[in-house]
Amino acid sequence: MPQGPWSAKRERQYTDIKQSLLSRGRSEKVAEEIAARTVNKTRAQHGESREASPQSLNDMPPSKRGGEHSHIGAQGRTYAQLYEDAKRANLHGRSSMSKAQLERALKR
Repeated sequence: MPQGPWSAKRERQYTDIKQSLLSRGRSEKVAEEIAARTVNKTRAQHGESREASPQSLNDMPPSKRGGEHSHIGAQGRTYAQLYEDAKRANLHGRSSMSKAQLERALKR
């Protein structure tokens, strides 16, 4: 857990984000880093931290950014995301499929 005083709400937020990332196949280390960065950025934007970078303060909040960049645009989900979904679906032949083939196979 990162250093610094987090409120009970921020602790819950950290745990929820971390668990969500772990359930999507992210490693423990990456999930902890992303969750901590998200919580710290939210704290900075709400004035809960002593110091905050101008980039954190001027950027859009993580909750909105997640919705804006959710891979639903022209390119869709990444190959890695599709591959993880195919693995969870136990799709045979997934390792030799292209991104387009994975998308088609997962739509069935």
